[in-house]
Amino acid sequence: MSKPEIGGGYHGRFAPSPSGPLHLGSVVTALASHLEARRRGGRWSVRIEDIDSQRERPGAADAILRELERLGLHWDGPALYQHTRLAAYREVLATLRDAGLVYACSCSRRDIGGGPYRGTCRSRGLAWTTGRALRLRVPATTVTFHDQLQGPYRQALAEECGDFVLWRADGDPAYHLAVVVDDAWQQVTDIVRGADLLDSTPRQIHLQRLLDLPSPRYCHLPVVLDDTGRKLSKQTRDTAVSAAPAAAVLSAALEFLGHSPPAGIRRESPAVLLAWALEAWESSRIAAVSRRFSLPPTAAG
Repeated sequence: MSKPEIGGGYHGRFAPSPSGPLHLGSVVTALASHLEARRRGGRWSVRIEDIDSQRERPGAADAILRELERLGLHWDGPALYQHTRLAAYREVLATLRDAGLVYACSCSRRDIGGGPYRGTCRSRGLAWTTGRALRLRVPATTVTFHDQLQGPYRQALAEECGDFVLWRADGDPAYHLAVVVDDAWQQVTDIVRGADLLDSTPRQIHLQRLLDLPSPRYCHLPVVLDDTGRKLSKQTRDTAVSAAPAAAVLSAALEFLGHSPPAGIRRESPAVLLAWALEAWESSRIAAVSRRFSLPPTAAG
């Protein structure tokens, strides 16, 4: 696959996993990312992160793209599917291996427990065979960055994370490796995503530095929580927004993002709502704290 023609300037992206239909939290992320890119006169791409074979649901990728189109969130160029990029991930993995930074690990989740991985297999010299994860050797270093919404953030990688997985024991590339490789290849300059991924960012910045890749700017949005205070999940079908009117979904997402549309346009087409939103958009109006939020009962389908 040839490298996409991006050019200079702002380039944002929305990168859902096809584990189920879009929920309100997904729409909030897509909408904020879309509006920020358009307000800055930049490009906005969609990437389907379909490398987790255990979580992928048949037909979910197509359903996600259809829902984005229904909501008027049109992207630039073709959508990128991560399953087409496996050779690129293997190439980067080999580079890190040649540098002595990767080792095989036979530890199960039960072995590791709930804390950071302490390098149990670092010096065991295990063969790179099927059923073993491949981990990155993490030094005693602290990664700091400034999030555009959450502010300063720092993480001592070895103490708070430990050696993290680049290639999973089930044979799939891990999220951190794939996202770093693809963000660089697509020349993404700005990442707008949920705050549930905030603590993943230092690992990605560390990988970017190891590979001599640029680090995008980051903006981590508050997460939409359900009535029990849990993050919405695409794997829970009753949270899907596809049955609700597009105007109601967009209006709710805008309200969560601190941009409440006037009553007179809340039932208008996505084009009308998005035109208003683009004119009104100020990322500084977004509250940083995750909170309970849902579609109005009359809009929920």
